[in-house]
Amino acid sequence: MTARRRGLSRLVPRLVRNSAGPQRAMLLTGAALTALLLLVALLAPWLAPWGHAQLQDGGTLFGAQRPPGSGHPLGTTAGGYDVLARTLWGTRTAMAVIGLSLLLSVLPGTLLGLVSGYLGGWTDRLLVGVADALYSFPSLLLAIVMSVVISGGRSSLGGGLTAAACSVALVFVPQYFRAVRAEVLRVKAEPFVEAALVIGTGHLRIMFRHVLRNSVRSLPLLLTLNAAESVLTLAGLGFLGFGIEPNSAAEWGYDLNRSVSDVTSGIWWTALAPGAATVLTVLGVTLLGESLDDLSDPRLRRRRAPAPAADVTTAKERARA
Repeated sequence: MTARRRGLSRLVPRLVRNSAGPQRAMLLTGAALTALLLLVALLAPWLAPWGHAQLQDGGTLFGAQRPPGSGHPLGTTAGGYDVLARTLWGTRTAMAVIGLSLLLSVLPGTLLGLVSGYLGGWTDRLLVGVADALYSFPSLLLAIVMSVVISGGRSSLGGGLTAAACSVALVFVPQYFRAVRAEVLRVKAEPFVEAALVIGTGHLRIMFRHVLRNSVRSLPLLLTLNAAESVLTLAGLGFLGFGIEPNSAAEWGYDLNRSVSDVTSGIWWTALAPGAATVLTVLGVTLLGESLDDLSDPRLRRRRAPAPAADVTTAKERARA
């Protein structure tokens, strides 16, 4: 356990050292934005000045479309909600749909890719056909259909999260399947797998201990892309009117939908915060995934360039003098 903790503590400095220039900027920016999202989601009950569905304080209504000022730093929405409170509470909804969609897509996609690539034959052909069929469905259209089926288009917190997460999971399972299957086909032909078969190691042990652990190198980028897509899908559902009801949870897509008419009237503050939160969340997760994918591939790493020979010679002459 101690060795694992030491390895994790050394991971971040090693990643920073292996990057340079724009790649390092991408890594640090993505990590900072993702960490900020996680921190805000964790501390939302203490950071938010009001509840996500709170309309009044001490019997006095907040008022609709109030500009930023004292008591409401980012103003209020057309429905009378505090913009800052709903934006902060919305991070918890975003993190919930990210976690649920990853759970529903990574596990089945990885296991199916492992089985398909290792067994081959008719099993492989059947699973590849199913994966291609699932990949043809647009995620947002599938999310709308699931939202209507699950909750009649008026989603509670559980219904909205389930609709968004399931639609993203069904669309992204084929990506995990393809990535893992391709790696399994490569690893299965390695000499150490053949050696394990020769000494009588069971197939299940070879699959999970030798093949799987060497076939998940390409998953970090897919994980981050899936996370970003889940946030966009949830926001798209809310914007189209199939998302989570405002009394159930705060959701950025719903707030953007309600602020469309405000923007045309010159009321900008109701759309600025939820729109910026969505963009920064997707940007942070995507930058982090892209940089981790580059650093995992030695061909894409960018290290600091060595000092020019002339500078080295000059430094040696100065030392002799």
